[in-house]
Amino acid sequence: MTKDVYIIDGARTPFLKSRNTPGPFAAADLATAAGAALLVRQRFAPDELDEVILGCASPSPDEVNIGRVVALRIGCGQKVPGWTVMRNCASGMQALDSAIANIRTGRSELVLAGGVDALSRAPLLLSDAMVRWLSGWYATRTVGDKVAALRRFRPGYLAPVIGIMKGLTDPIVGQLMGQTAENLAHRFGISRAEMDAFAARSHARVLAAREAGRFGAGELVPLIGRNGTVYADDDGVRADSTPGNLAKLKPFFDRKYGRVTAGNSSQITDGAAWLVLASEAAVERHGLTPLGRIADSQWAGLDPAQMGLGPVHAATPILQRHGLALGDVDAWEINEAFAAQVIACLRAWDDADYCRDELGLPEAFGRLDDAKLNIDGGAIAQGHPVGASGARIVLHLLNVLRRQGLKRGVAAICIGGGQGGAMLVEAL
Repeated sequence: MTKDVYIIDGARTPFLKSRNTPGPFAAADLATAAGAALLVRQRFAPDELDEVILGCASPSPDEVNIGRVVALRIGCGQKVPGWTVMRNCASGMQALDSAIANIRTGRSELVLAGGVDALSRAPLLLSDAMVRWLSGWYATRTVGDKVAALRRFRPGYLAPVIGIMKGLTDPIVGQLMGQTAENLAHRFGISRAEMDAFAARSHARVLAAREAGRFGAGELVPLIGRNGTVYADDDGVRADSTPGNLAKLKPFFDRKYGRVTAGNSSQITDGAAWLVLASEAAVERHGLTPLGRIADSQWAGLDPAQMGLGPVHAATPILQRHGLALGDVDAWEINEAFAAQVIACLRAWDDADYCRDELGLPEAFGRLDDAKLNIDGGAIAQGHPVGASGARIVLHLLNVLRRQGLKRGVAAICIGGGQGGAMLVEAL
């Protein structure tokens, strides 16, 4: 019999937009702030956790096993293992799934799992030419050798390699993630106006949710900088992101023929999100009150050049296993990597040819009700700190279900490299 895995609580930081300079917090700072605030309100001590699992797509060199770094910083003690997982955009969701696996096999009972990234601090790298020149320079022994080396130097060697651009480029197909979104826009005939309308809706929904206090009740933990500055909300949300204003932006990834812009794409962002997961035995031992449970999870692979359709390939098998149609799910969170990508997912499910050729179904799977999708907005407005987003959408989905008195939801995410991840969540 499969053990139930319960969600006890969760919290995240505000998501802070990158502004072309290192942000105020390192990744470990973000994860520590959210983790400490979450654990202080629990009925167990941090050192009673069985393990800490943290997803991170871009850890800094001094925080390579950032899961262990944060576990020690939040007071778990030396005996609680901490480790790090990486599955690109779904690293935070992978951390949850790794916790689920360990709980179901009995290796753990109580786990802190989540994700983080500080993408504003992605490194600038030296080019190979500069590295080779420096290697030669440090090998010089005489003044003549040094003069000869200086003569071989070219100013172009100093041009930095932007680490995040390399990280967001698929090494198999040689395309930036935004170019894969352009592929989907072309495949499904998604217009620029449709993308901009979707992006504007994301901003409007986040602002409405904020005004109504829907990110409260412990989900969002404010950050305080070293200079005393308080960061209380996701700071990339804009009231002026209207379809008209977004239409003024130029395509970014395909400047001549493209439709994907910075405005209808997710933002480069810093942030962290955590959930506490527990077995039934841990719930009873510590007197915990579960908020919900993760009923199922699924990973899928597909063409890297079509990676944005990953949610379709991951969520569909879950629904089939549970005998559910799209409309039987009360709420959906599909991470908004790009407006084109989410729209393409909706069209793929409603396309008989796609469902037959790619999913092996006899007919179109159906149409997802827009009123159930990302009802409080998503990553286009809030940002997409790659390692954290998979955990954020699971956490917020549960809060949506509980707030509205609903039962069942699906969180799904596309993953660079041609993968998809999804989780079926039930509120209690």
